[in-house]
Amino acid sequence: MSDLFSRRALLQQAAAASAAVLAGPALAQFRVEISGVGGSQLPIALPDFRDESASGQAVAAIIRADLERSGQFKIIDSAPGLFEGSAPNWSEWRGKQADALAAGSVSRLADGRFDLRYKLWDVVKGADLGGEAHAVTAEDVRLAAHRIADTIYQKLTGERGVFATRMAYVTRAGGRYSLRITDADGEGGQVALASPEPIISPAWSPNGRELAYVSFETRKAVVWVQDLQTGRRRKLADFRGSNSAPAFSPDGESVVLTLSREGGSQLFVMNRDGSGVRRLTQSSAIDTEPVFAPDGRSIYFVSDRGGSPQIYRVAVGGGAPERVSFSGNYNISPTVSPDGRSLAFVTRLNGSQFRICVMDLASGVVQQISDGSDDESPSFSPNGRLIVYATRSAGRDVLMTSTLDGRIKAKLISTLADVREPTWGPFGR
Repeated sequence: MSDLFSRRALLQQAAAASAAVLAGPALAQFRVEISGVGGSQLPIALPDFRDESASGQAVAAIIRADLERSGQFKIIDSAPGLFEGSAPNWSEWRGKQADALAAGSVSRLADGRFDLRYKLWDVVKGADLGGEAHAVTAEDVRLAAHRIADTIYQKLTGERGVFATRMAYVTRAGGRYSLRITDADGEGGQVALASPEPIISPAWSPNGRELAYVSFETRKAVVWVQDLQTGRRRKLADFRGSNSAPAFSPDGESVVLTLSREGGSQLFVMNRDGSGVRRLTQSSAIDTEPVFAPDGRSIYFVSDRGGSPQIYRVAVGGGAPERVSFSGNYNISPTVSPDGRSLAFVTRLNGSQFRICVMDLASGVVQQISDGSDDESPSFSPNGRLIVYATRSAGRDVLMTSTLDGRIKAKLISTLADVREPTWGPFGR
């Protein structure tokens, strides 16, 4: 069996789990680096918001980074001066090759909150596309900026934005592991759990209120579920042997995971409260990394039943699994797009390089979208337009987002931390 498949032991055998979680302090701060050129990006100008420094946040820069990271927009350089009450000079902005323009302001209210306002214009048509106002506390200024970016994105593309959603990932610092919940750009957020033992395999509930994960705090692999608002948590699976790789069903009522309580590592399905445990696969192989299809009718997973790790699909009611991956002799870590049309996974090339690929499930066509040597843990954004994954860059473990064609990538770089195991949360924040 290959090295990477065996070193993901928390997903398979639990014995080598500590090797699967890599280093990094809990209080990581990120900046965004964009690379690549998209085929059809909409040019938009978005100058700094008037008086935004009063809020302590670079509001316009947050919005610009969100839009650019989506791969759908090209940011046009623009000097400050405009705000939502301005009357744009259309010929000036057309001369700068801008198709859209957004401008806004920040002001402090009497109760201490901040009022963020903006307006969006169609430069080509010279049309007012409307705007919004958000009255928020200082702690929510970043979230308000993300929500403005979501609205701009939706008005100009017709699709829902994901900038106000959240991510979870794992860091390690000074022998302590942290499970962090952050904004979709990797910044802000909170530490959901800190432990001297490894934490791995975070998985969101469909409503975004809970997170399942595997913790070694009791010196064995145990699956926990934590309420992110209250911090309360409960053991979901603490059977004999390994308990690993949890994933919620689309309706949130069931969890699929890997257990070795009956010998070997096999897939089991249980109710969200831990009752009704039912074995799903029957083999002498290692079956692990299960994820539900969006329709809840089938489960994708990894198995070495054919001699090497490949991705299979099995009906949620059981039966004979069907092999899904055929390109290469090593494919792991499946994740399905929200529309059920695409499958992202990790493949091994040249014996030692691990890349992210995306498969069109209808045609079986596979496209490699990453170009690193140690890329892992892909996760789709809730609108299905982006994928976040972990990679190494300049000697650091970082997070990367990519468009599905791999043409636009955004590196979320921490100057202090190495991060791994990212998972993108659902809509609904």
